[in-house]
Amino acid sequence: MPRALLLFLAPLWVALTSLSAATAFTHDTFDALLHDHVEDGRVDYAALRTDPRLDAYLAQLATTDPATLDSADARLAFWINAYNAYTLKLVLSVYPIDSIKVIHGLGQTGPADDKAPWEVPLAVVNGEALTLNQIEHAIIRQRWDEPRIHFALVCAALSCAQLRAEAYSAAQLETQLQQQAEWFFAHRNTFDPRRRQAALSQLLNWYRADFATTDAELLRYAAQFLPDDLAKSLRQNPGKWKITYQPYDWTLNAQ
Repeated sequence: MPRALLLFLAPLWVALTSLSAATAFTHDTFDALLHDHVEDGRVDYAALRTDPRLDAYLAQLATTDPATLDSADARLAFWINAYNAYTLKLVLSVYPIDSIKVIHGLGQTGPADDKAPWEVPLAVVNGEALTLNQIEHAIIRQRWDEPRIHFALVCAALSCAQLRAEAYSAAQLETQLQQQAEWFFAHRNTFDPRRRQAALSQLLNWYRADFATTDAELLRYAAQFLPDDLAKSLRQNPGKWKITYQPYDWTLNAQ
């Protein structure tokens, strides 16, 4: 084959290969697994422990370069699913347990720790070992200005947002994130319009900078996901509301 033709075809081959890799990857295996083992946000870890599909899906993640996926939504859905799937793997490595906070490594437990579970380099993506903290903070929060990810990343605790019984996907991502936010504000926060008191999730405190810079801005952010009457009070009179933060329940989100 003439050299000129080779030089012409080489970039085309690379492009076609990348396109094939991007279109071949799906979250179907993870989606089916979640459908079978998650109900109302609770996980049947006992059954999941013997289901080979989780490891099959993790093997897909390990050999996929998310940069080859064809949209920003596809890449964000990929990383959210990766975080949630590897969190399940971490829990299963030591299950049964009462809380993720006792995990110090794959198959290792110890005294409850605020950092150890999220610093285990167990998440292999495109051949690179990452911690859950790296996925959340160094990748997702750095690349996407999307506060609703905090209602989609699930840390396997009862005070987290609930785990969906389906995988995230590019086609449904906006709807899924909106539904997660609405569920989170309805079920992980309480609002008393008569007393104008808001008892908020610690997630809104820990990641305050992702949502707002002031209490008033935080309440206005919450308002977009709440019923109209309550939202109106929060928008019009945020300064009259008192904010407190609820204790965080780290009990495992098991069925």
